[in-house]
Amino acid sequence: MVELTHEPIDALRLLARAQQPQAGAVVLFLGITRQFTAGRETAELRYEAYAEMARSELAALEQQARGRWPLVECAIVHRLGVVPLAEASVAIAVSSPHRAAAFEAGQWLIDSLKQTVPIWKQEHYSDGAAEWVHPEPPGF
Repeated sequence: MVELTHEPIDALRLLARAQQPQAGAVVLFLGITRQFTAGRETAELRYEAYAEMARSELAALEQQARGRWPLVECAIVHRLGVVPLAEASVAIAVSSPHRAAAFEAGQWLIDSLKQTVPIWKQEHYSDGAAEWVHPEPPGF
């Protein structure tokens, strides 16, 4: 399941979707707006996307993850528009029979998403400045 939304992400809905009897592990990743980045205070983030292409790429990532790991469920939701402090801009929920696959798939999905999906982030700072932010290498 992949979704783009302008509404707050319902993490409990994703967890409920991932919690299946065949699964022994559920991993939920939430990427949230942090207050400080590189010493600058963030007021909010804004996301834009080429929606049709983003949905297609998210669906391709889901299929690749299902092919690489024995996933029971895989859900990816990305928020567009304004995302205030401490709110989620992206959520990934995966479940599998065992924890290693769930952790590996979740990490691979967020790292791949940031590199390949046409969604762009603009950081708005408390001093009124704004800049487009490019993804950092995986693991940051």
